[in-house]
Amino acid sequence: MYYSNAEINYYYIVAAAGMGRRMNLSYPKQFLEIEGKPIFIKTLEVIEKNHRVTGIIVVTNKEYITKVKEFCNFFNITKVLDVVGGGIRRQDSIYNALQQIPKDSIIGVQDGVRPFIEDKYIEDSYVKLINETNLDGVVVGVPVKDTIKVINLDGKIVETPERDLLFAAQTPQVFRGEALHKSYEMAKKQNFLGTDDSTLIEKVGGVVGTILGSYKNIKITTPEDLLIFSKENKTDL
Repeated sequence: MYYSNAEINYYYIVAAAGMGRRMNLSYPKQFLEIEGKPIFIKTLEVIEKNHRVTGIIVVTNKEYITKVKEFCNFFNITKVLDVVGGGIRRQDSIYNALQQIPKDSIIGVQDGVRPFIEDKYIEDSYVKLINETNLDGVVVGVPVKDTIKVINLDGKIVETPERDLLFAAQTPQVFRGEALHKSYEMAKKQNFLGTDDSTLIEKVGGVVGTILGSYKNIKITTPEDLLIFSKENKTDL
C-alpha cells in the first residue's frame, strides 16, 4: 500500500541516557558542552528543523529528566513532547519511549550523542519507507573500510568476512511504527537483547534497507572523538 507524505506522522526517539564513563566524566556525556551547547541539544536541533517530524521523545537518566527539560526550553526545542526515564540498558530505554508513540506512525531512533546527524538522513529515510512498502525499516550507515576478523574466545581468528558485504550501522534508524512496536514487545517477552534497533526488527523477520551516511557521523564515546569538532576536521573524513 502506498502512503502519501501527509498520511502518516513521523516521530523521533532520542536516546540520551548515557553515563560518560569512557569519557572520564563525572556526569553523563550527553551534557558535555560543544560550542556552548550540550551534545544532545545539537542533535535535537537538526531533528527539530525537519518539517516532517511531528514530535520527539527524549529518553534520559531518571534523575536528569528535569535538567533535560530545562535545556530543551532554554534552547527552544519545541517538538519535544516528553522526556521519559531510561532503563538499565539502551533497549529498555527505547522501549520506555516507544510507549509514548502510536503504532500507526513512522519512528526514527537517534543516538543523542551522535551530533553529526544530517537532515537528509531524516528526510531520505522517511521517503524510502513511504515509497518502498516492502521495507520495515531503514538504517543509515557506511561501508566498512578495514578488514574485519571474527575471533573466538581465545582470541584466534576463525573467519574473515568479505569486506564488500559489511556495513557499519549508525543512527538514525527509522522504522514503521507497527513493526518497531512488535519487535520490541517480542524481544521483551523472549528476553532477547539486540545490539541496535534494527537487530530486533530482523529477529522477527522484518526487512531493513540502508541509506549511505557519512564517516564523520560518529557517536561521541571517547575523548578522542571530540577531535572531530576542531575546525581542521570539519570536512568529511
